[in-house]
Amino acid sequence: MEVLTHPFSAVALLDERRRTMVGVIDIGSNSLRLVIYDRISRSPMVLFNEKVMCALGRGLNSSGRLNPEGVTLARDNIERFVALARGLGVSRLDIIATAAVRDASDGARFVADIEQRNQVKVRVIDGVEEGRLSAAGVRAGIPDADGITGDLGGGSVEVAMTGAVVPPLVASLPIGALRLAEGVGDDDAKARRIVDQAVASLDWLPQGRGRRFYAVGGTWRALARIHMEQTGYPLHIIQNYSVGRQEIESFTDLIGRQSRRSLEKVAGISRKRLETVPLAAYVLYRLVKTIQPDRVVFSAYGLREGHLFEQLPPAEQRLDPLLTAAEAIARINPRFAPGSEELVRWTDPLFPDEAAGQKRLRRAAALLSDIGWSEHPDYRDEQTFMRCLRMPVAGLDHQGRAFLAVALHARYGGNPDAPILSRIFGLIDEATIGRARAVGLGLRLAYTLSGGAPGLVGSAVLEADDTTLALTVPEHTAIYTGEAVQRRLDALGRAVGKRTLVRTENAEAPPPAKKRARG
Repeated sequence: MEVLTHPFSAVALLDERRRTMVGVIDIGSNSLRLVIYDRISRSPMVLFNEKVMCALGRGLNSSGRLNPEGVTLARDNIERFVALARGLGVSRLDIIATAAVRDASDGARFVADIEQRNQVKVRVIDGVEEGRLSAAGVRAGIPDADGITGDLGGGSVEVAMTGAVVPPLVASLPIGALRLAEGVGDDDAKARRIVDQAVASLDWLPQGRGRRFYAVGGTWRALARIHMEQTGYPLHIIQNYSVGRQEIESFTDLIGRQSRRSLEKVAGISRKRLETVPLAAYVLYRLVKTIQPDRVVFSAYGLREGHLFEQLPPAEQRLDPLLTAAEAIARINPRFAPGSEELVRWTDPLFPDEAAGQKRLRRAAALLSDIGWSEHPDYRDEQTFMRCLRMPVAGLDHQGRAFLAVALHARYGGNPDAPILSRIFGLIDEATIGRARAVGLGLRLAYTLSGGAPGLVGSAVLEADDTTLALTVPEHTAIYTGEAVQRRLDALGRAVGKRTLVRTENAEAPPPAKKRARG
């Protein structure tokens, strides 16, 4: 049998990735992680992600040295990670070490050994640099971030003002969860005194009052998972998970007072985190009490993403990560050449009072509007709904995820009463669901008229006034007429609360509607 090749084949895609892939090994006080990204870009795609709990910083407080067992484990796994990265063909591999390595008396020897064994360069960063990169990572994932970032590691907590333009306020506090656990044992009162003194030493923290606190770090992510489980939250995605100040204060105060035995019964905590979760909860509680942000936002983006983000030119840093990612997703398996801007312009008359943020989501929906074409027809609506809801992309809060999922569900003909929509109940209200469905049904009509080919939809014109949604089509053009067109126009009309009308350009027609757009 002859094997056919295609310019967009898997082999061609892999060859392209090998020229651009970049790997980052993060040597932390508690964990060691390798992440491989497809490229350094505004929306890098994670191709590989593996973590090993080495606990390099265990015992550092008392001995001043790295944990010997952790050193052996780290050394072996770094060797494995380097071999994996090279085997996968990364064009570049960056290795970054943080608190435990920089603070230990034998940290330099550990680094020299790693460099000699693997023929690599290890970059040991100080606390200020670590805090700055963590804040950059938050901005990479949440472009409009404004407040204070806290990154809790095993050995330290880095705190940094965060925003597009902020004063250089960054600090590193020696109150990492592993270091605290080692230093205070079962003396909760002592742990609280150490945390309180460290937090009180930063007189600029109240500048974050009424803004956001961005929580970065594995143990704080564990806290977010516990909160999701306890509250029955419908979407288990850490990135951009947001909790109000009073609620997070009550929650962290409660968790901070629990014993290990009590926490063993709580879903969402790995056994390796049990020792540090109560201390991590108290550190977050004390920071929130001091800063008084309006909300705490958990970020899965941190030091590694900040490291990549800072290597981008300023113009690329300013790109919208959601739209960049949506465009990349659309290009992975295209049916026809993308025509997303044509779709945005064509559906403009449906949304005359649209805010900038709403149009941004409509533009993202247009970019993603054909990603389900290769799915089985009976499941396109559900498959695309789940894909949009769980996309591993930046620049999207949970409400935005729900909006896009509903819009693309409607674009593929999903029933508004489908049980799968219950997954977003509580994330967006009925009015927003209705708007999302209108976006999706507008895209569905556009695809009915054009078959997905760019340029065709522009010959039909969508118009809207206070009562009527009209579709004006060229005379004697069969491609724009038929039962399917009328049925999908009617569905769109019901979604926006207007009667519908199809007319030809030269036919007698009512007065022109107020809004008119061509693709």
